[in-house]
Amino acid sequence: MNAALRFLLLVAASAAATGSARAAPQTYQLDPTHSFVTWEVLHFGTSTIRGRLGPLNGQVTVDREARQGRVQTVIELAQQSTGLPVLDARLKEADMLDLQAHPQAFFVAERFEFDAQGQVSAVRGEFTLRGQGQPLTLTAQRFRCYTSPLFRREVCGGDFEGEFKRSAYGITHSLPFVADAVRLKLQVEAIVQP
Repeated sequence: MNAALRFLLLVAASAAATGSARAAPQTYQLDPTHSFVTWEVLHFGTSTIRGRLGPLNGQVTVDREARQGRVQTVIELAQQSTGLPVLDARLKEADMLDLQAHPQAFFVAERFEFDAQGQVSAVRGEFTLRGQGQPLTLTAQRFRCYTSPLFRREVCGGDFEGEFKRSAYGITHSLPFVADAVRLKLQVEAIVQP
């Protein structure tokens, strides 16, 4: 085999390997400095009570070619703050978040939706709170990936929103004066793993 033919075969093999590497699923670790949940609930039809949970811990796997993904997230409920210590303490009690029995919440999803540009537009999965799992859809308000100058690796993230009924998880205290619908706003960034 002459040198030119060997060179062409090497280039073709390299291109095929590069193409298959791009098509492979990528795994990302959530960045705890940029991954939090904010929740909102209407209070007596006047103002909105807000709280913040996090940081979020977990992994996301995305296969852009197959338009598939998986996310596994753990939320430490003790890391909550409403800005009011008395409300923070009340939310930990058995008829609310029940932190003694259920210190963590979970979100696991395997149904990803992508827009025309190949970016994640929604994630559908199961949100587990107080030991009970219910369907939850998180819709992307924005999503993009970039090469981080700090990590020198790809970082993907965005802002997502969703909503659930707290009564579906057995949290009925103060209904109907405090609304049943809980609005979630998530900020997430995740770093690609080698």
